[in-house]
Amino acid sequence: MKKEIDGILVEAVQGDIASQTDIEAVVNAANAELLPGGGVAGALHKAAGPELADAGAPFSPISPGEAVITNAFNLPNHYVIHCLGPVHGIDRPEEKLLRDCYVNALRKAEEKEVKSIAFPSISTGAFGYPLEEAVRTALPAVRELLGELRSVSHIRFVLFSKQDLTAYERFLESEY
Repeated sequence: MKKEIDGILVEAVQGDIASQTDIEAVVNAANAELLPGGGVAGALHKAAGPELADAGAPFSPISPGEAVITNAFNLPNHYVIHCLGPVHGIDRPEEKLLRDCYVNALRKAEEKEVKSIAFPSISTGAFGYPLEEAVRTALPAVRELLGELRSVSHIRFVLFSKQDLTAYERFLESEY
């Protein structure tokens, strides 16, 4: 599903975040140490190679809501923006911290004059954030920033499962 809002293309697709060949920056749902792990972090680190962890080392540990940017190495992108999402039920205030991930990632993209960025569904995997709540936080956070963006003209949400894609599409159709 694609929508143009304030001159910016916003879309949701099902796919692999590590295979977004037409996107300049991909967002890593990172762990605090910016090391390989499971899910999104595992996929990105595997595709990027060991240099990705080396590049993140000087920034680690990061705090929930924080974002840092590195080169993408063997990924088909220029940059990886690493965000530490909140662990549901532990990191507080979790809604603000999740919102901060999206906002801070977009600000990092703007600093590098990135034209296109791909987000996963941050914190909804191993960090246990309920999908519907995450969507109701993530998409409005991005929407609020659209008017401020000068470089970013394409925002893609790359969702692993059909269930995730459906939740994002439903929100984009009704609320955006």
